[in-house]
Amino acid sequence: MTADPHAWLIGLEGVPSGFAGARDGIDVLLRDRGLRRTSPELTAESLLRGAHASAVLEGSGSSLDDVRADAGDEIAVSAVRISTELLGLLPVLRQQPLQAFARLHTLAARGILPDEMLGRPRDGEAASKLRGIAELVTAPSKAPALAVAAVVHAELISAAPFGSHNGLVARATERLLLAVKGVDEKSLVVPEAAHLALRPQYESNLRGWAEGGPAGMHAWLLYATEAYAAAADASPLVRP
Repeated sequence: MTADPHAWLIGLEGVPSGFAGARDGIDVLLRDRGLRRTSPELTAESLLRGAHASAVLEGSGSSLDDVRADAGDEIAVSAVRISTELLGLLPVLRQQPLQAFARLHTLAARGILPDEMLGRPRDGEAASKLRGIAELVTAPSKAPALAVAAVVHAELISAAPFGSHNGLVARATERLLLAVKGVDEKSLVVPEAAHLALRPQYESNLRGWAEGGPAGMHAWLLYATEAYAAAADASPLVRP
């Protein structure tokens, strides 16, 4: 039997309870406020808001209105291009995560990097790290689904396996995992907007994950419990 790669986080103080609380909030939102008025338009709005927020975190200067008007800068265009194909990658991420990562990067960097670099890890070390992250996606685990999404997100950021746009790939993967793991199958919460609203904490805790050892990793997971609660509040179900 394959060891659970996420087993280490289950015993961390405040982590299981924090993710349970965040999951309860998302469940309440989707059950009590979403089921009767969920529509493809609401999912599209959530994806658009997420694309804008992810682009800003990647360095875009475009506003949400710019993105709505199809007038965003190059990074925003990349983020929107990802969002238009994102949910079609659900079965790919579930079964072949390496292919999903490659497709996300291709969508992000098309027209920016040379074609031979699209979807390809920077080097052998990056390829090895990417294979390890793919195993985190597919391995059976008793850890909360939200925690798995947070870990994969942080690992993709810290590994920076591609030549550009690693943040866009990581945040898109996080959103996909929330759907794949059954947390938010219609992709109505907006984790990217939560990270943008909490940007100083988001960026400092990502550095902690990469550089701060066990304490930094613990801090990232505690941050993620707060971010996922904020992701529910950012949903178009709450804020039309």
